[in-house]
Amino acid sequence: MTAPHDEPDAGALLEAVRELLQGEVLAATAGRVQFLVRVAANVIAIVERELAAGAEQAGRHAAGLARLGFASDAELAVAIRSGALDDRLGEAAAFVRATVADKLAVANPAYAPPVV
Repeated sequence: MTAPHDEPDAGALLEAVRELLQGEVLAATAGRVQFLVRVAANVIAIVERELAAGAEQAGRHAAGLARLGFASDAELAVAIRSGALDDRLGEAAAFVRATVADKLAVANPAYAPPVV
């Protein structure tokens, strides 16, 4: 919850709308409209996961970039393309893999690698 707002917070509101779409609305529709309801419910689920994990993932991402010596993904990409990180390729690859795993955990957890 973010001050000055009261309960329910953004996550709870999104959950309520997603459950409504996946329940009553989905059951009362067919064809293209039902497909669009599924898409809308999936978008809401993505936003819910991003709200839940966003701050932690953002902090981890910023720390990883800083360890590699970069302020942005764009700077990192330029360094990778130029070969500037060839001597730290394992470290850079591990960071990129972790970033992709975090993105998948939000976009579609079914495709995210298991946490070890």
